[in-house]
Amino acid sequence: MRRTGIALITLTLALSLTACGAGFNASTRNFKQVSDGVEGSISTDSNNIKVVNVLIIETTEGAGVLVGTVVNSLPAEDALLGVAINGVVATVTGKTSLVQNEPVTFEGEVANAKAVVPALNAKAGSNVQVTMFFANAGEITLTALVRFQSDRYAGVTA
Repeated sequence: MRRTGIALITLTLALSLTACGAGFNASTRNFKQVSDGVEGSISTDSNNIKVVNVLIIETTEGAGVLVGTVVNSLPAEDALLGVAINGVVATVTGKTSLVQNEPVTFEGEVANAKAVVPALNAKAGSNVQVTMFFANAGEITLTALVRFQSDRYAGVTA
């Protein structure tokens, strides 16, 4: 009887201390962000726009440069009309049409677009609002991390 009691107490402690009792909704199980960049999406019957790995690079001149990727996964074409970073409208150049499964990539080796604000008014390590405006899907606002122009982002320029 004593052995059974000790075994039950040990089992109860093992399950409760290892957080197995949290189940499928445990906060550590549902964590999705694996990089500095944030993600978001606009999903409706006629729109499925995904925005991934969004962050802002603060250049040595104080400008802000958007890094990230936008993908439209539906056959209906959409268009990126504009970007606002920290409340300032960015100058967007390059590809802005969102054809099905053809990403618009800001910065990097496969970049086909660029969005820059001349004065970011935020320092590296802080968070800023990034709003993207689409012709059909509407808009999405994300809170993105500001990184300094170093390490893997050393080649990012305004």
